[in-house]
Amino acid sequence: MANFDLFYEIINNPGQYAMNWKKETGNMVIGYFCSYAPEEIITAAGALPYRILAGSGSISKADAHLQAYSCSLVRGALEDALNGRLDFLEGTVFPNTCDSIQRLSDIWRMNAGFKFHADVMVPAKLNTQSARDYMTAVLEKFKKELEEHTGIEITEEKLKEAIDMYNGIRKNLSRLYAIRRDAPGVIKSSDIHAIFKAAMVMDRRQLLEELERLTADLGEKADAPDTAKKRIVLSGGLCSMPDIYKTIENSGGAVVWDDFCTGSRYFEGDIKTDGDPLKSISDRYMERVVCPAKHRGVLNRGEYLINAVKENRADGVIFLLLKFCDPHAFDYPYMKEMLEKENISSVLFEIEDQLPSEGQINTRCEAFMEML
Repeated sequence: MANFDLFYEIINNPGQYAMNWKKETGNMVIGYFCSYAPEEIITAAGALPYRILAGSGSISKADAHLQAYSCSLVRGALEDALNGRLDFLEGTVFPNTCDSIQRLSDIWRMNAGFKFHADVMVPAKLNTQSARDYMTAVLEKFKKELEEHTGIEITEEKLKEAIDMYNGIRKNLSRLYAIRRDAPGVIKSSDIHAIFKAAMVMDRRQLLEELERLTADLGEKADAPDTAKKRIVLSGGLCSMPDIYKTIENSGGAVVWDDFCTGSRYFEGDIKTDGDPLKSISDRYMERVVCPAKHRGVLNRGEYLINAVKENRADGVIFLLLKFCDPHAFDYPYMKEMLEKENISSVLFEIEDQLPSEGQINTRCEAFMEML
């Protein structure tokens, strides 16, 4: 029988898990923002990559440094740092993503007081050879910075070992999505959300073992598709809002795919195990599905979303836009138009770290399911 208790235990107090890991191993915990952070390199240095998500309390100190229209992810994370709730971190990695994260990097470096700080300036344009070469050079620079700080040589052998482990993790996460797609009643989307949040903070060797056990347990009963519910693809950048899954499922829907950075964008694309490991890591970032802060073509994200709907036999799309997230907001109009041309229904929910009035969003979700 599938057991999700460990994953929920970790996400209920991820900081405590990281502190316990640090105490037991004597190794560093390094925080990061965004799925473009090179976790394989951090792991090869013997450190624990720790995904920083939204804050865990009310926001007061962060407002002295950020505008009120910064998203709740940025404001909440800074609040946690300023209040000492992230003091177990050795430092933080900031990939070059949206404007808010880039500006947060400056504020973080000057005010948070961590020993290590790295800006990983991955390119925004991902469809040229020069960008591919630049991406590899950026990863090489980050590797050297990490080696200098930790005093640990990140060898090719260590990188290849980390790549093998992460390929196994991504394979099993992909398997979970396939199980849910083919038999939505076998695993709840809120459980998958818990797995992904835990996956980004827990010891990756332990994670791989747990995922292999879980996919084996679920695979034994993944032959009973739930045909009564409307099949839904979610689009956006969901990080910390599990309640939306319960709302969708209670309204008669079943999530069968997403393009979240805490979802499919995290696991899509294997890393080649032959050749230069840094180049192989770079190639994955260049070739996987892009987020709205990156560019591989004017219609790339819209085309990906349409394909996701068709391949997963979905009935409609729900856009979940984090309030004040400009990159996703800029993409929404053309993606909605592309869906309409394919006769694919969609609806937009603007959300914060906590969902709005339960009655309001329930009503809108139920209405959308009835329309489908």
